[in-house]
Amino acid sequence: MQNCQRIVIACLAAMVLSGCATRKYRPAPISGEASASGFEARRLDDPGLRQFMEANARQKPSSWPQKTWDLETLTLTAFYFHPDLEVARARVAASEAAVVTAGARPNPAIRVAPGTTNSPESPWLFGFSFDLLIETAGKRGYRMKRAASLSEAARLDLGNEAWKVRSRLRSKFADHLIATFERDLVRRQEKILTERVSLLRARLQVGEIPRPEVDAAQIELSNTRLALRAAEGRVNETRASLAATVGVAVAALDGVDLVWPDFEQPPSLQSLSAEKIQREAVLNRLDVQRALAEYAAADTGVRLEIARQYPDITLGPGYDFDEGHSKFSVGVGVTLPVFNRNQGPIAEAEAHRKEAGASFLATQAHVIAESERALAQYQAAERQLAEADQTLMTLQAAQERLAGRALALGEADRLAWNGVLLQSAAAATARLEALRRAQTGLGALEDALQRPLAPAAPVPQVTSSEAQKAAGKELRK
Repeated sequence: MQNCQRIVIACLAAMVLSGCATRKYRPAPISGEASASGFEARRLDDPGLRQFMEANARQKPSSWPQKTWDLETLTLTAFYFHPDLEVARARVAASEAAVVTAGARPNPAIRVAPGTTNSPESPWLFGFSFDLLIETAGKRGYRMKRAASLSEAARLDLGNEAWKVRSRLRSKFADHLIATFERDLVRRQEKILTERVSLLRARLQVGEIPRPEVDAAQIELSNTRLALRAAEGRVNETRASLAATVGVAVAALDGVDLVWPDFEQPPSLQSLSAEKIQREAVLNRLDVQRALAEYAAADTGVRLEIARQYPDITLGPGYDFDEGHSKFSVGVGVTLPVFNRNQGPIAEAEAHRKEAGASFLATQAHVIAESERALAQYQAAERQLAEADQTLMTLQAAQERLAGRALALGEADRLAWNGVLLQSAAAATARLEALRRAQTGLGALEDALQRPLAPAAPVPQVTSSEAQKAAGKELRK
């Protein structure tokens, strides 16, 4: 009976110790009002952002807050603030936890069955058994390998999401700069037309021109002023879109100097070739690499289901105290593959592998077609920009120089000079439209490669670890 008591005490102690080791629930409430207030409070001088940039930027900020912000620093800011990356990081954390889950060994189970009897020899009964599951055929290893492949796919998905954030940021940044250039051009046109109307009115007063000519110039000036109001509205709109893409309120961009040094000089066609673009697209695209990781996980899934054809073994040593007699036993349990041999799950796993393989081939084909289409689009846009530079701007600049010399020598009047300035403004507008198309095409080509083609605009690395970001946020608490 003393042996029986010792076993009961050991079982109770094991239960108590296991209960003490259990992780406790930690509440994590979310308040819509608090999160909205936090969003409005985001600023580019955030000390946590500074620490994040010092840890990830190519060059640490020389001063804080920074005087100027370019594509790289804005990209880092978006990586710090943007909620889409928080979702992707959470998925990576879940996939890493799944690797731990896959590697966990099954816990043993114990069974205690005390009781009594009316036997005159001893009224006590006690039963104890210990069950230990032994997995066979390498199932645990396959589970871990599949989980590791899915975790790698999640990390690649994080990188893919980071590129999407950078791509949207680049597009919004380019839109804002184009809108700013357009506003400045329309202001220039308004100034030229205002002078033109004044010159024509002076001529009208001395009877040199008819009234309709002045009215036509006045109508053109009115339309230009309306266009200026619209251009100013587009600047405000693109500014708000840029702030939203960065992940801050639009007020956070007040007083910020936004720069893009090589914006008006996109890469030349000589540095790009169809073979190089296609090769880089296939090798560099994160969605292609993710599709490969998902295929590897699906292939391991087939191996796992095939291994599950082989039953696991359960060892069950036991002890019974029966009417004063101690009885020891060792049980072995195994599931008999009589009614099925895991044919259904194996077929499902093979179908998933086939689907993953087809998805990889489809992704690869889509990437190749997208890169070829984007390259053709950029080639056309870059040629158009080169034509605008060589023909429109060069010839117009020469004409402007000649007209200015003629005005200085008295061979032309102010109205003729004004007309040349209007032509130059029109040429600059045409060149700006060509630049917009070139930057749009370059952005599409970079998306096809998921790599920046301008050397001054690298993509910072985004990490799945929360350590750096959490450390930065601690400064704001």
